[in-house]
Amino acid sequence: MVSGAGAAGRTLREIGALGGGRREIGVLGVPECPPGLLSILRKLKSTPDQEVRILLLGLDNAGKTTLLKQLASEDISHITPTQGFNIKSVQSQGFKLNVWDIGGQRKIRPYWRNYFENTDILIYVIDSADRKRFEETGQELAELLDEEKLGGVPVLIFANKQDLLTAAPASEIAEGLNLHTIRDRVWQIQSCSALSGEGVQDGMNWVCKNVNAKKK
Repeated sequence: MVSGAGAAGRTLREIGALGGGRREIGVLGVPECPPGLLSILRKLKSTPDQEVRILLLGLDNAGKTTLLKQLASEDISHITPTQGFNIKSVQSQGFKLNVWDIGGQRKIRPYWRNYFENTDILIYVIDSADRKRFEETGQELAELLDEEKLGGVPVLIFANKQDLLTAAPASEIAEGLNLHTIRDRVWQIQSCSALSGEGVQDGMNWVCKNVNAKKK
């Protein structure tokens, strides 16, 4: 891990949208909550019904939706490209954690800004094995960090797909993206594999430690 300064629930709702419209896909019963999310939500508790808005961004094929399903303990064997957005809302014991997964295709990226408002944490996912796109993903991240509505928002960078032999280590990605020059917010880069779940909990532990600091 490299860092710097500068759900538990009984109901799970998944919403998808194409363009500007919304379409409710369904409501699934969840027999028991992922222990990782439950511990995070307990740590987040400071006021009743506290809502935490997490924005999940990154280039297409970075593994955002797989990561989201991993957090929700859902089946990750069949993942299709996100054409609009997915949102997972988990409610339990006075908490509501909203994770917004926005499609990363080039044609969709201009619409990212529609979701910046009231973001508590930005999670940016990078395909660590796709070195040809490091420059592209770096440019997109830099533009996000310059956005006024995301000013000061803590950012967690998941260096995903570490299960692949060709994956670049998180330290190499941090250096290539000049993350150490970030001074206006707290940040961290975390190695992970959304497929196996390795490193995901470590990243979310960082989230729970920093979301309240942003809210104060």
